[in-house]
Amino acid sequence: MSALHELSAVELAGLLRRREVSAAEVTAHYLARIAAHAGLGAFAEVTADAALQRARALDAGPPAGPLWGLPHADKDLVARAGVPTRYGSLSRAGLVPAASDPLAAALDTAGVVNVGKTATSEFGLTGYTEPRTAPPARDPWNPAHGAGGSSGGAAVAVAARMLPLAVASDGGGSIRIPAATVGVVGLKPSRGRLPIGSGFDAPDGLAVTGPVARSAEDAAFLLDALVGLASFRYATAAPGSGPFLDAARRERGLARIGVTTVSPWDGDERIVLDEDTRTAVETAAEWLTGDGHSVEDAVWRPHGYASLFRILWRASAARIPLSETDLAVVEPLTAWLVREGRGLSATDLLGGLTAARVFERETIEAFAPFDAVLMPALAQSPRPVGWYDGHDPERTFALQVEYAPYSSFVNVAGLPALTVPVASDASGHPVSVQLVGRPGGEAGLLSLAAQLERHRGPLPHPPTG
Repeated sequence: MSALHELSAVELAGLLRRREVSAAEVTAHYLARIAAHAGLGAFAEVTADAALQRARALDAGPPAGPLWGLPHADKDLVARAGVPTRYGSLSRAGLVPAASDPLAAALDTAGVVNVGKTATSEFGLTGYTEPRTAPPARDPWNPAHGAGGSSGGAAVAVAARMLPLAVASDGGGSIRIPAATVGVVGLKPSRGRLPIGSGFDAPDGLAVTGPVARSAEDAAFLLDALVGLASFRYATAAPGSGPFLDAARRERGLARIGVTTVSPWDGDERIVLDEDTRTAVETAAEWLTGDGHSVEDAVWRPHGYASLFRILWRASAARIPLSETDLAVVEPLTAWLVREGRGLSATDLLGGLTAARVFERETIEAFAPFDAVLMPALAQSPRPVGWYDGHDPERTFALQVEYAPYSSFVNVAGLPALTVPVASDASGHPVSVQLVGRPGGEAGLLSLAAQLERHRGPLPHPPTG
């Protein structure tokens, strides 16, 4: 048998349920991986003793829950009772919650073995994971580069095989940016798709929960579990079944696919598309054409996006409960966003929300002729650690847009989107593309991503993996 960390999440779940390997054995193996790769900064907290105790307790009972026995770690924006939860911020350095958030509690019921907290940017506000509370999350393909964010720790942990999969969150690209940076699959579900982390938790409707995984199949397996978190309708099903997993495993019917490299930030920021990314989009289009799909240019002329998103992001930051004392210790960008957000008038906010709904409608209409729209995942190659340092907040914000201009609009439009590596650059680093679907179109995206993976073939391991 392959080493445990080489197995897919689906394979590992099957072994656990058939008792061919114990939860304690799997947990100990992954904890050793975490310790061996601590320098990548994937974890904000490791709870090894509690994890092993939990695994032994699971081994003493019958398999229960779709994720039974699988190692997992909460993103450090999810409160877990008795575990330090810092939100990537010095303002929460001593916080140990007395109660768990609904997502953590539901994942426990689904059967995971929690091994700690994955690193995130401060309150998840940035597209890079270099918080003051911990070392930066580093790309395992080149540790001189950052991992993207805000779910950088989760993406690194999956890419470097410190976790078989991870549940993360995406409010403006926070799953897809790091997943594309380090060469794993990241899926942002449609707004309203999931019972926990639906996107309806805040007026802006931006942030949703979603999977980070090594393959489309594993992402589909985790999405099935996440959809069932409220009712656990798949909890008694054997690993290897579920509607999204079935979709990832079968060839979908011929699809109409639009292709575009247009970004809604074009004209407002300096967006320059990296040639490796352009080539990856062209390669994916050629593969899908060869499979018989109809592939054509998608005509999309977004307008007014920059101003509305700036309002939404500031308003989102303004909701973070930070006192003036807290604002004195948080990072400059956080303090700036919070103060800017709290300075918005009701007219500003309502105008931004109204513009967002108009943008949502127009984007859905523009993409409606297509089963999926293929576009870049990122505009640039991974950025060095510290690349965002030393700038005023406005410039730091702009740098994030220049790196990932294809992400946040999907959150505003409420659409599903998936990033998947399809090619490699001259150094061997994976280069990803993004597939954007219709509302509720996750199954089709997973099927197309699996087709692209079959064309691509297995990725090599990261040098540090």
